[in-house]
Amino acid sequence: MATTKAKSAKKPNAKKTSTKSKVAASKPKTVKAVEAKTTKKAKVTKVDKVEKKADKVAEEKVKVISEKTHPIKEFFARKFDASENILTIFKDTKIIGAIIGEIIGTGLITGIALTLGLFNPLYLIFGYLGVTLAVFALSGAHLNPAITVGMMASRRVSVIRGVLYIVAQVIGAWLGFLVVNGFYNAGIASGNIVADTTTLPTLTPASEITATTEGFSFFWAITMIEFIGAIILAFFFARALVYKRSPFTFAITIAAGVFVAMLFAVVISSTYLGIQDNIFVLNPATAFVFGLLPGSAEGFDALMNALMPMLVTYVIFPMLGGIIGFYLSDFASKLSGKELAN
Repeated sequence: MATTKAKSAKKPNAKKTSTKSKVAASKPKTVKAVEAKTTKKAKVTKVDKVEKKADKVAEEKVKVISEKTHPIKEFFARKFDASENILTIFKDTKIIGAIIGEIIGTGLITGIALTLGLFNPLYLIFGYLGVTLAVFALSGAHLNPAITVGMMASRRVSVIRGVLYIVAQVIGAWLGFLVVNGFYNAGIASGNIVADTTTLPTLTPASEITATTEGFSFFWAITMIEFIGAIILAFFFARALVYKRSPFTFAITIAAGVFVAMLFAVVISSTYLGIQDNIFVLNPATAFVFGLLPGSAEGFDALMNALMPMLVTYVIFPMLGGIIGFYLSDFASKLSGKELAN
Protein backbone atom coordinates (compact mmCIF):
# COMPACT_ATOMS: atom_id res chain seq x y z
CA MET A 1 0.00 0.00 0.00
CA ALA A 2 2.78 2.43 0.85
CA THR A 3 4.46 1.73 -2.41
CA THR A 4 1.31 2.43 -4.34
CA LYS A 5 0.86 5.76 -2.56
CA ALA A 6 4.40 6.78 -3.26
CA LYS A 7 3.99 6.07 -6.90
CA SER A 8 0.73 7.94 -7.04
CA ALA A 9 2.29 10.91 -5.18
CA LYS A 10 5.11 11.26 -7.66
CA LYS A 11 2.86 11.56 -10.68
CA PRO A 12 1.47 15.04 -9.97
CA ASN A 13 5.00 16.37 -9.45
CA ALA A 14 6.00 15.04 -12.80
CA LYS A 15 3.05 16.71 -14.41
CA LYS A 16 3.84 20.01 -12.74
CA THR A 17 7.44 19.79 -13.86
CA SER A 18 6.47 19.03 -17.41
CA THR A 19 3.96 21.93 -17.38
CA LYS A 20 6.59 24.35 -16.10
CA SER A 21 9.06 23.20 -18.69
CA LYS A 22 6.47 23.69 -21.40
CA VAL A 23 5.74 27.22 -20.19
CA ALA A 24 9.44 27.97 -19.95
CA ALA A 25 9.97 26.63 -23.44
CA SER A 26 7.05 28.57 -24.80
CA LYS A 27 8.38 31.95 -23.52
CA PRO A 28 11.54 32.06 -25.69
CA LYS A 29 9.44 31.18 -28.69
CA THR A 30 7.15 34.12 -28.01
CA VAL A 31 10.12 36.53 -27.65
CA LYS A 32 11.70 35.15 -30.78
CA ALA A 33 8.44 35.56 -32.64
CA VAL A 34 8.15 39.20 -31.53
CA GLU A 35 11.77 39.87 -32.48
CA ALA A 36 11.23 38.20 -35.83
CA LYS A 37 8.16 40.34 -36.48
CA THR A 38 10.02 43.52 -35.48
CA THR A 39 12.96 42.61 -37.71
CA LYS A 40 10.58 41.85 -40.54
CA LYS A 41 8.86 45.23 -40.12
CA ALA A 42 12.23 46.97 -40.01
CA LYS A 43 13.29 45.19 -43.17
CA VAL A 44 10.04 46.12 -44.87
CA THR A 45 10.51 49.76 -43.78
CA LYS A 46 14.10 49.79 -45.10
CA VAL A 47 12.98 48.18 -48.35
CA ASP A 48 10.25 50.81 -48.73
CA LYS A 49 12.75 53.61 -48.11
CA VAL A 50 15.22 52.13 -50.59
CA GLU A 51 12.48 51.69 -53.17
CA LYS A 52 11.25 55.27 -52.68
CA LYS A 53 14.81 56.56 -53.00
CA ALA A 54 15.35 54.46 -56.13
CA ASP A 55 12.11 55.79 -57.61
CA LYS A 56 13.20 59.36 -56.87
CA VAL A 57 16.60 58.79 -58.48
CA ALA A 58 14.93 57.18 -61.47
CA GLU A 59 12.59 60.16 -61.85
CA GLU A 60 15.54 62.55 -61.73
CA LYS A 61 17.39 60.47 -64.32
CA VAL A 62 14.34 60.47 -66.58
CA LYS A 63 14.08 64.24 -66.14
CA VAL A 64 17.77 64.72 -67.03
CA ILE A 65 17.48 62.37 -70.01
CA SER A 66 14.37 64.19 -71.22
CA GLU A 67 16.23 67.49 -70.97
CA LYS A 68 19.22 66.08 -72.83
CA THR A 69 17.09 64.74 -75.65
CA HIS A 70 15.89 68.27 -76.36
CA PRO A 71 18.84 70.23 -77.79
CA ILE A 72 17.60 73.65 -76.66
CA LYS A 73 16.91 72.45 -73.11
CA GLU A 74 20.31 70.78 -73.02
CA PHE A 75 22.09 73.98 -74.01
CA PHE A 76 20.31 75.95 -71.32
CA ALA A 77 20.29 73.22 -68.67
CA ARG A 78 21.91 74.21 -65.37
CA LYS A 79 25.36 72.70 -64.97
CA PHE A 80 26.30 74.31 -61.66
CA ASP A 81 25.20 73.54 -58.10
CA ALA A 82 21.53 74.50 -57.76
CA SER A 83 21.99 75.45 -54.10
CA GLU A 84 24.55 78.15 -54.95
CA ASN A 85 23.08 81.64 -54.59
CA ILE A 86 23.85 84.97 -52.95
CA LEU A 87 22.76 83.60 -49.55
CA THR A 88 24.79 80.38 -49.61
CA ILE A 89 27.89 81.11 -51.67
CA PHE A 90 29.84 82.73 -48.82
CA LYS A 91 29.14 79.89 -46.39
CA ASP A 92 32.00 78.01 -48.00
CA THR A 93 35.42 79.67 -47.83
CA LYS A 94 36.29 78.20 -51.24
CA ILE A 95 34.71 81.20 -52.95
CA ILE A 96 37.20 83.49 -51.17
CA GLY A 97 40.07 81.39 -52.50
CA ALA A 98 38.54 81.48 -55.97
CA ILE A 99 38.25 85.28 -55.89
CA ILE A 100 41.85 85.60 -54.72
CA GLY A 101 42.91 83.26 -57.54
CA GLU A 102 41.14 85.42 -60.13
CA ILE A 103 42.70 88.60 -58.72
CA ILE A 104 46.22 87.16 -58.73
CA GLY A 105 45.83 85.42 -62.09
CA THR A 106 44.39 88.42 -63.93
CA GLY A 107 46.98 90.70 -62.34
CA LEU A 108 49.78 88.46 -63.61
CA ILE A 109 48.24 88.27 -67.09
CA THR A 110 47.98 92.07 -67.20
CA GLY A 111 51.58 92.39 -66.04
CA ILE A 112 52.72 90.04 -68.80
CA ALA A 113 50.78 92.03 -71.42
CA LEU A 114 52.28 95.31 -70.16
CA THR A 115 55.86 94.07 -70.05
CA LEU A 116 56.04 91.76 -73.04
CA GLY A 117 53.52 93.60 -75.20
CA LEU A 118 50.52 92.22 -77.06
CA PHE A 119 52.46 91.84 -80.30
CA ASN A 120 54.41 88.87 -78.87
CA PRO A 121 51.92 85.97 -78.84
CA LEU A 122 54.72 83.40 -78.61
CA TYR A 123 55.77 84.82 -75.23
CA LEU A 124 52.18 85.13 -74.06
CA ILE A 125 51.53 81.41 -74.54
CA PHE A 126 54.13 80.53 -71.89
CA GLY A 127 52.81 83.23 -69.57
CA TYR A 128 49.24 81.99 -69.86
CA LEU A 129 50.38 78.39 -69.41
CA GLY A 130 52.13 79.15 -66.13
CA VAL A 131 49.40 81.40 -64.72
CA THR A 132 46.61 78.98 -65.67
CA LEU A 133 48.39 76.09 -63.98
CA ALA A 134 48.92 78.21 -60.86
CA VAL A 135 45.31 79.31 -60.31
CA PHE A 136 43.33 76.53 -62.03
CA ALA A 137 42.68 74.65 -58.80
CA LEU A 138 41.51 77.85 -57.08
CA SER A 139 38.98 79.33 -59.47
CA GLY A 140 39.08 77.44 -62.75
CA ALA A 141 41.33 80.16 -64.22
CA HIS A 142 38.80 82.25 -66.13
CA LEU A 143 41.04 85.36 -66.02
CA ASN A 144 38.84 87.13 -68.56
CA PRO A 145 35.32 88.63 -68.25
CA ALA A 146 34.50 87.36 -71.75
CA ILE A 147 35.15 83.79 -70.56
CA THR A 148 33.17 84.30 -67.36
CA VAL A 149 30.19 85.74 -69.24
CA GLY A 150 30.31 82.76 -71.60
CA MET A 151 30.35 80.40 -68.61
CA MET A 152 27.35 82.24 -67.13
CA ALA A 153 25.38 82.24 -70.39
CA SER A 154 25.94 78.50 -70.88
CA ARG A 155 24.94 78.01 -67.21
CA ARG A 156 28.24 76.50 -66.16
CA VAL A 157 28.57 78.97 -63.27
CA SER A 158 25.93 80.82 -61.28
CA VAL A 159 25.25 84.52 -61.86
CA ILE A 160 26.52 85.50 -58.40
CA ARG A 161 29.80 83.59 -58.89
CA GLY A 162 30.22 85.11 -62.34
CA VAL A 163 29.71 88.65 -61.08
CA LEU A 164 32.20 88.09 -58.25
CA TYR A 165 34.75 86.72 -60.73
CA ILE A 166 34.37 89.72 -63.07
CA VAL A 167 34.83 92.18 -60.20
CA ALA A 168 37.91 90.22 -59.07
CA GLN A 169 39.31 90.26 -62.62
CA VAL A 170 38.97 94.04 -62.92
CA ILE A 171 40.61 94.52 -59.52
CA GLY A 172 43.40 92.11 -60.46
CA ALA A 173 44.06 93.89 -63.76
CA TRP A 174 44.19 97.23 -61.96
CA LEU A 175 46.62 95.91 -59.33
CA GLY A 176 48.81 94.39 -62.05
CA PHE A 177 48.92 97.74 -63.80
CA LEU A 178 49.81 99.56 -60.56
CA VAL A 179 52.74 97.22 -59.88
CA VAL A 180 54.23 97.48 -63.39
CA ASN A 181 53.57 101.21 -63.60
CA GLY A 182 55.25 101.68 -60.20
CA PHE A 183 58.46 100.07 -61.44
CA TYR A 184 58.21 102.03 -64.70
CA ASN A 185 57.95 105.37 -62.87
CA ALA A 186 60.80 104.36 -60.55
CA GLY A 187 63.00 103.71 -63.60
CA ILE A 188 62.16 107.10 -65.07
CA ALA A 189 62.80 108.85 -61.73
CA SER A 190 66.21 107.19 -61.48
CA GLY A 191 67.18 108.46 -64.92
CA ASN A 192 68.12 104.97 -66.12
CA ILE A 193 65.32 104.89 -68.69
CA VAL A 194 63.78 107.61 -70.84
CA ALA A 195 60.01 107.88 -71.21
CA ASP A 196 60.31 108.62 -74.94
CA THR A 197 62.19 105.40 -75.67
CA THR A 198 60.55 103.04 -73.14
CA THR A 199 56.77 103.24 -72.84
CA LEU A 200 53.99 101.08 -71.49
CA PRO A 201 51.55 99.72 -74.12
CA THR A 202 48.32 101.72 -74.44
CA LEU A 203 45.21 101.34 -76.55
CA THR A 204 45.06 103.55 -79.61
CA PRO A 205 41.49 104.74 -80.27
CA ALA A 206 40.15 103.99 -83.74
CA SER A 207 39.60 107.70 -84.32
CA GLU A 208 43.34 108.31 -83.98
CA ILE A 209 44.41 105.72 -86.56
CA THR A 210 45.15 107.37 -89.85
CA ALA A 211 43.92 106.00 -93.17
CA THR A 212 44.82 107.02 -96.71
CA THR A 213 41.16 107.30 -97.69
CA GLU A 214 39.65 110.44 -96.23
CA GLY A 215 36.86 109.85 -93.74
CA PHE A 216 37.55 106.10 -93.47
CA SER A 217 36.98 104.61 -89.99
CA PHE A 218 38.65 101.52 -88.51
CA PHE A 219 36.00 101.25 -85.79
CA TRP A 220 34.21 98.15 -87.04
CA ALA A 221 37.42 96.48 -88.20
CA ILE A 222 38.93 96.77 -84.71
CA THR A 223 35.63 95.72 -83.11
CA MET A 224 35.53 92.58 -85.27
CA ILE A 225 39.11 91.71 -84.29
CA GLU A 226 38.06 91.82 -80.63
CA PHE A 227 34.84 89.95 -81.37
CA ILE A 228 36.39 87.08 -83.36
CA GLY A 229 39.35 86.87 -80.99
CA ALA A 230 36.95 86.44 -78.05
CA ILE A 231 35.09 83.68 -79.92
CA ILE A 232 38.38 81.84 -80.42
CA LEU A 233 39.35 82.20 -76.75
CA ALA A 234 35.93 81.04 -75.51
CA PHE A 235 35.81 78.09 -77.88
CA PHE A 236 39.23 76.87 -76.77
CA PHE A 237 38.29 77.36 -73.10
CA ALA A 238 35.09 75.35 -73.55
CA ARG A 239 37.04 72.55 -75.21
CA ALA A 240 39.66 72.70 -72.46
CA LEU A 241 36.95 71.89 -69.90
CA VAL A 242 36.90 68.36 -71.33
CA TYR A 243 40.43 67.95 -69.95
CA LYS A 244 39.87 69.65 -66.59
CA ARG A 245 40.92 66.48 -64.76
CA SER A 246 44.36 66.99 -66.27
CA PRO A 247 45.46 70.54 -65.31
CA PHE A 248 48.45 70.51 -67.68
CA THR A 249 46.35 69.53 -70.71
CA PHE A 250 43.72 72.08 -69.67
CA ALA A 251 46.35 74.84 -69.43
CA ILE A 252 48.00 73.85 -72.73
CA THR A 253 44.65 74.03 -74.54
CA ILE A 254 43.87 77.49 -73.14
CA ALA A 255 47.38 78.79 -73.86
CA ALA A 256 47.06 77.50 -77.42
CA GLY A 257 43.74 79.35 -77.74
CA VAL A 258 45.38 82.57 -76.55
CA PHE A 259 48.19 82.07 -79.06
CA VAL A 260 45.75 81.51 -81.95
CA ALA A 261 43.60 84.52 -80.99
CA MET A 262 46.60 86.82 -80.60
CA LEU A 263 48.18 85.57 -83.81
CA PHE A 264 44.93 86.24 -85.65
CA ALA A 265 44.74 89.77 -84.22
CA VAL A 266 48.39 90.57 -85.05
CA VAL A 267 48.23 89.26 -88.63
CA ILE A 268 44.90 90.90 -89.45
CA SER A 269 45.78 94.28 -87.91
CA SER A 270 49.33 94.60 -89.23
CA THR A 271 49.29 92.68 -92.51
CA TYR A 272 45.78 93.22 -93.84
CA LEU A 273 44.77 96.51 -92.21
CA GLY A 274 48.21 98.09 -92.19
CA ILE A 275 47.88 99.16 -88.55
CA GLN A 276 51.07 99.00 -86.51
CA ASP A 277 49.59 100.53 -83.36
CA ASN A 278 48.28 98.51 -80.42
CA ILE A 279 44.55 98.25 -81.11
CA PHE A 280 43.49 94.98 -79.45
CA VAL A 281 43.48 93.44 -75.96
CA LEU A 282 40.98 90.52 -76.08
CA ASN A 283 40.30 90.98 -72.37
CA PRO A 284 37.76 93.56 -71.09
CA ALA A 285 39.36 93.65 -67.62
CA THR A 286 42.81 94.39 -69.02
CA ALA A 287 41.29 96.93 -71.42
CA PHE A 288 40.40 99.15 -68.47
CA VAL A 289 44.03 99.56 -67.45
CA PHE A 290 45.10 100.06 -71.08
CA GLY A 291 43.16 103.31 -71.14
CA LEU A 292 39.58 102.27 -71.85
CA LEU A 293 38.16 105.13 -69.77
CA PRO A 294 38.96 108.59 -71.17
CA GLY A 295 41.34 110.59 -69.01
CA SER A 296 39.45 113.85 -69.45
CA ALA A 297 36.46 115.34 -71.20
CA GLU A 298 34.84 118.74 -71.54
CA GLY A 299 31.47 117.52 -70.28
CA PHE A 300 29.23 114.50 -69.79
CA ASP A 301 28.23 114.39 -73.46
CA ALA A 302 31.87 114.47 -74.56
CA LEU A 303 32.72 111.78 -72.00
CA MET A 304 29.96 109.45 -73.24
CA ASN A 305 30.88 110.11 -76.88
CA ALA A 306 34.45 109.03 -76.11
CA LEU A 307 33.48 106.15 -73.83
CA MET A 308 30.70 104.39 -75.75
CA PRO A 309 32.75 103.39 -78.82
CA MET A 310 35.46 101.97 -76.52
CA LEU A 311 32.87 100.02 -74.51
CA VAL A 312 31.35 98.60 -77.68
CA THR A 313 34.75 97.52 -79.03
CA TYR A 314 36.46 96.25 -75.90
CA VAL A 315 33.61 95.15 -73.60
CA ILE A 316 30.27 94.47 -75.31
CA PHE A 317 31.46 92.65 -78.44
CA PRO A 318 34.14 90.58 -76.67
CA MET A 319 31.52 89.40 -74.16
CA LEU A 320 29.14 88.51 -76.99
CA GLY A 321 32.02 86.65 -78.61
CA GLY A 322 32.60 84.76 -75.36
CA ILE A 323 28.97 83.60 -75.32
CA ILE A 324 29.08 82.55 -78.98
CA GLY A 325 32.34 80.66 -78.48
CA PHE A 326 30.86 78.52 -75.70
CA TYR A 327 27.69 77.75 -77.63
CA LEU A 328 29.69 76.86 -80.73
CA SER A 329 31.57 74.33 -78.62
CA ASP A 330 28.32 72.95 -77.17
CA PHE A 331 26.73 72.74 -80.61
CA ALA A 332 29.74 70.90 -82.02
CA SER A 333 29.68 68.52 -79.03
CA LYS A 334 26.00 67.81 -79.58
CA LEU A 335 26.48 67.05 -83.27
CA SER A 336 29.42 64.75 -82.54
CA GLY A 337 27.45 62.86 -79.88
CA LYS A 338 29.70 63.95 -77.02
CA GLU A 339 28.60 65.10 -73.57
CA LEU A 340 28.71 68.84 -72.97
CA ALA A 341 31.84 69.80 -71.04
CA ASN A 342 31.16 71.37 -67.64
